[in-house]
Amino acid sequence: MPANVANATSDTMSLYDVAKLMTEARRLAADYYKATGQTLPLTNEIARFDAMRLLDLLPVKEEIAGVDAIGQGERAEQKIQIKGRVQFRDSKAKQRIGQLALDGKWDRVVLVLLDEHYNATELVEVKRDAIEQALVGVAQNKRGAMTIHKFKSLGSVVWCEQTTA
Repeated sequence: MPANVANATSDTMSLYDVAKLMTEARRLAADYYKATGQTLPLTNEIARFDAMRLLDLLPVKEEIAGVDAIGQGERAEQKIQIKGRVQFRDSKAKQRIGQLALDGKWDRVVLVLLDEHYNATELVEVKRDAIEQALVGVAQNKRGAMTIHKFKSLGSVVWCEQTTA
């Protein structure tokens, strides 16, 4: 295990407890949006939790610029930046992902798309070189920002919510 990866057994709170807290955070965030039309700043925390759980990623132990998790298995040793975006049904504008930390030391970006209840619906992964190529010639103040559609066109879906008929 890399030295910069947190040791899960040393945490005082179990994964089960954190999962319960995240369930409550999702409910509160969704209720807050329904009541105010505004979002609570929980999207990225929920996205990080979901990406790590669904893709078997490890949190970083020591801060690394632009890196939220370290991969295992097919993503072994890969440094991953995680972004989250809630897609509300009533939104009409082209939705954009948050600014990417282009100066960070990440290898891949995982975008966690969430529904209006803050539940993950899709995870899309893009490698760094694809993002850098897509941003060639883009104005400096726009670098690292792109629409969800553009981001999805650069990568691949690595997890999708299973729907039952």
